[in-house]
Amino acid sequence: MSQYLVLTAMGSDRTGSVSELTKLASKCGCNIIDSRMAIFGLEFSFIMLLNGSAKAINQIENKLPAIAVKLELLTMMKRTSGYKPRAFTHHYQVDYAGIDQPGLLKTVTAFFATRNIDLSSLKSEIDPISNHMRATLMIALTEETSISELEAEYFELCDQIDVQGCIKKINSNLI
Repeated sequence: MSQYLVLTAMGSDRTGSVSELTKLASKCGCNIIDSRMAIFGLEFSFIMLLNGSAKAINQIENKLPAIAVKLELLTMMKRTSGYKPRAFTHHYQVDYAGIDQPGLLKTVTAFFATRNIDLSSLKSEIDPISNHMRATLMIALTEETSISELEAEYFELCDQIDVQGCIKKINSNLI
């Protein structure tokens, strides 16, 4: 029976760290179902959803601490269940940009949370020189959600917080 493990690693951004972690997953017989990597300043963060036999998952859980010490990484692991398909039928990319102000990201994420809309991806960044920020969120909606109503409310929010925003349909189930 297949088991699942979420593995997170953080550390100084050095060439080869992600390669070593993916090599370990492969050597242990784990399959990488999903992964994300990002650079934050001089640090990197990497997260993978792995699956494999009980033996493979146990093996990576036992071998990761030594690799983490060698690579000077902070790591965390959590057993989980596999992906559970949900009744999402429409996928959207939500963007907004403007002059940064405290609480923008909180306000936008709260907008979707109060409507019971889960975020499947989020990326935000600020240009420290111009103080201009931008963010991209990915959401998935069910048939019951009115996109025209959501868009109207989102544009109203954008006006209130003084940012430019848009919502566009994307053709991907891989978000």
